[in-house]
Parts: sequence; structure tokens; C-alpha cells
Amino acid sequence: MAGGVFYSLLVVLDFQGIDKAAKLDAATLFDLVKLSFGVVAGASALVALVVAYRRQRVDEAGAHREATRLHTERFTQAVEQLGSDSPAVRLGGVHALAGLADDAPDQALRQTCIDVLCTYLQLPFTPDPGAADQEGHHHYLALRKVRHTILRLISDHYRRPQGTHRSWQGCDLDLCDVTIDCSMNFSGVVFSGATVAFSRATFSSGCYVYFDESTFSGGEVYFIGCSFSGSTVTFEGSVFSGGRTFFGGAMFCGGDVDFTGVTFSGGDVNFYDAVFSGGTVNFSEATGQVPRLLLDAVGTPVPAFVTLPPAWTLPTS
Repeated sequence: MAGGVFYSLLVVLDFQGIDKAAKLDAATLFDLVKLSFGVVAGASALVALVVAYRRQRVDEAGAHREATRLHTERFTQAVEQLGSDSPAVRLGGVHALAGLADDAPDQALRQTCIDVLCTYLQLPFTPDPGAADQEGHHHYLALRKVRHTILRLISDHYRRPQGTHRSWQGCDLDLCDVTIDCSMNFSGVVFSGATVAFSRATFSSGCYVYFDESTFSGGEVYFIGCSFSGSTVTFEGSVFSGGRTFFGGAMFCGGDVDFTGVTFSGGDVNFYDAVFSGGTVNFSEATGQVPRLLLDAVGTPVPAFVTLPPAWTLPTS
């Protein structure tokens, strides 16, 4: 290649009209040789760069396939644990799936692990037989511990800022028809770009669920048909600035639901067909536009257990 380039340069120089009577001196010939080898070296480096890039892509694809294979094997084992008759083994499967979600090589595999945990919560379970059946009662308490662990892990991971390690923000959560009978903390969460569904969920007596200082700026959050009965659910200081949040058909029939200091500055917040029949529902110090159909759902006159800002309050008669 160097020889070919060198000969080509000589031909080009001759073509440009170099006097054949005048001989090229040694220095000129030496410069031509260096230039020839420089061109070849540059071309070789370019070829080597392309080959190295392709090799890196192949290695990365192979590493991703291997990581996916190992993830699938661990996933299968974790799901088998989750289906065990032993509550202790199920608890191990829960933590294994949460760890797999944290270490998943891509978002799709992480979402699969989260979906399995949510689906487990949606499975029917045998109610507490009571102290008369001591063995059954203990088994119920053990399985309830598994359920509570899943709920706690979901809120703990979803509360981590998106993009950080072990964060599940940006992933979908399907908690429809789930009985939430333990405390969950979603304080400070940014709900954007995902679907989080609590539709027909039951926030049962004694549980505390916090959405304080959260931001609803995109995606969709559903509380459609859910029941607030004896629980405490707070949205204090949250901001609804985008996306869609639906409380359609929700039953505010007990417990405390607190929207104190909430800002409704955008998005679609809808209380279509919500039912207010008891408990305490507090919108004091809320600012911004009135959520759609909230006043229709509250009715006239405003029930004593519902507190609205003065600018929103309906006439008393």
C-alpha cells in the first residue's frame, strides 16, 4: 500500500509538470516516503477504529444477553418462592423480586418484576379465622406480613428520585382492587410519565397513606371507585400541575382525607360521581382552580365534615 501511494504521488507530481530533466533529490524522495506511510497509517487507524467499535457493540450485546439470561433464571426462582406454601419462603421471594427490579438490565424487565408484586397483592386471600383457630390465625398473620412487606417496598422504592439507584419512579403501578391495610409513604414523589392505579382499592381502618408534598405533573393517577373508610390519607402541600388524576366514584365515607394547602394549577383533577358521606375531608388553604365536579359531588349545603376554601364554598341554602 505504501509503495502504491508513493508511485501515485510520483505520477501526480509528474502530471503537474515537473521537469523530467531535473531529478528529485533525496530529501524530496524521503518526504514522499514519509507521506506515503502516513496515509497508510491513517487509513489503518480508521479501519482499526471501525473494527474496535463493532467489536464493542458485539460485546455489549453479548453482555446484555447474558445479563438477561441470568435475570430470567433468578426471576423464575423468585416467582417459585412467591408461590410457596411457606410464608417465610414467600417473604424471601418478595425481597428477591425487589432486588431483581433494582438490578434489572432494562426498564421492561424492571416493570415485569413490579407487575408480579402488584399482581400478588391482587390475589384473593382467606380472611382471618379469628383466635378460635390458632393455627389458621397465625398463618393469616404470616401471609399478611408478606403483603405488608410488598406494600412497604413499593412505597420505599417509588419515593426515591427518578434516575437514582433502586428508584421505581416512572414505572407503572397497578394496585387496583388491593386492600391497603398498612401504612404507605409516597411523600415527595413526582408522578409523571407513568400510570399509577388505586382504582377500587380499599384504604382500610387504621392505615396511613401519605402523598404529602407530591407533584402530579404528568401521567395518570387513578383513585376511581376506591374506598376511604377509617383510614388517614393525606395530600398536604401537593401540587397538581399536569397529567390526569381521577377520584371518580371514590367513597369518602370514613376516616380522614386531607388536601390542606394543595395547589391545583393545571392538569385534569376530576371528582365525577364521588360520594361524600362521612369522615373528614379537608380542602382548607387549597389554591388554584376548583377540581372538576368536586362541588357537584359535595352538594349543597356543604356537609359539616367537608371543609372548602372560602372562594370555593357553595351557598349554604
